[in-house]
Amino acid sequence: MQWAYRPVCDNKTRLKVREETELKNFPLFCPKCKNETLVDVKGFKMTIIKEPDAKTQS
Repeated sequence: MQWAYRPVCDNKTRLKVREETELKNFPLFCPKCKNETLVDVKGFKMTIIKEPDAKTQS
C-alpha cells in the first residue's frame, strides 16, 4: 500500500492505493494546495484526465 501523490504539485494526499486498486474519473483532492484533479488510477500508475478550472468549495 502506498500514499497517492497529486501529480500536478507532487504533494501527498489523504488517499492510499493498493496494487489492485482501480479508479476512474476520481476527484483527487490536495489538502495543501486546496485543488482537485480528475485522475484514473490502475495499480500504482496514476493518469491525469483534466485539470478543473474552478477551485473546490470550502
